[in-house]
Amino acid sequence: MPKTTAKKSGSKQSGRVSLTRALSKLGFASRTEAGQLIKSGLVKVHGSVEKNPARRVNPDTAHIEVAGAKIKKEGRIVVIFHKPKGVLTTKRDPEGRETIYDLLPEGLHSLHAVGRLDRHTTGLLLLTNDTQYSSYLTDPKNEVPRIYVVCVRGEFTIAQAVRATSGVEDDGETLIASSVEIAKSSGKESLLKITMFEGKNREIRRLCLSLGHEVISLKRIRYGEYELGSLKPGEYQILDIAASSKPAKL
Repeated sequence: MPKTTAKKSGSKQSGRVSLTRALSKLGFASRTEAGQLIKSGLVKVHGSVEKNPARRVNPDTAHIEVAGAKIKKEGRIVVIFHKPKGVLTTKRDPEGRETIYDLLPEGLHSLHAVGRLDRHTTGLLLLTNDTQYSSYLTDPKNEVPRIYVVCVRGEFTIAQAVRATSGVEDDGETLIASSVEIAKSSGKESLLKITMFEGKNREIRRLCLSLGHEVISLKRIRYGEYELGSLKPGEYQILDIAASSKPAKL
């Protein structure tokens, strides 16, 4: 069985966002609702009324009050969700297509997805209420591994695996895999395990297509320390993790 594993050649962010987005990320209100509250003079930042929805604050550290009540950051919550095929990773879809939040209970709707999986990609999707942790997981500098099982049309060769880990140019972007393992290869189709450190739009599909192979199926099975395990499509697992001033090391 041919197999190759090759490595690509080769701070903490301020976390400041608009006040409307901060209230949304804290799970208190939607951005539209937050904007109305702010303009009505019901929101205080560090003890002073703030009527500017664009005011930049760090939702993890700012003292924010709404109608006299302090908005507190919850302990970190991480949800592992098995995203089915055909479901969108978004809060709402203007075309009315099914989204991940249609499948999750209402109590989890304030969580945001850590990166995205495109509509036709299945597998492990993380959701959390912790913006710092989310930024840590998605920042390519931190090299948090994302592992996918990929089925492509045609025979995927060792030479192509090496090219994938060296980088391929597509539409002005460099698409690159951290490692590629060829589990099965034939004239009809090939089965791969691909590890990525970044999540550009449709990166694996574009990378494979640039090498002459259409992706038949794409499933993420691991993100950092989190594994999909035996979760079936549409199922989820909730993990409660104590809040920390620093992202957990993976």
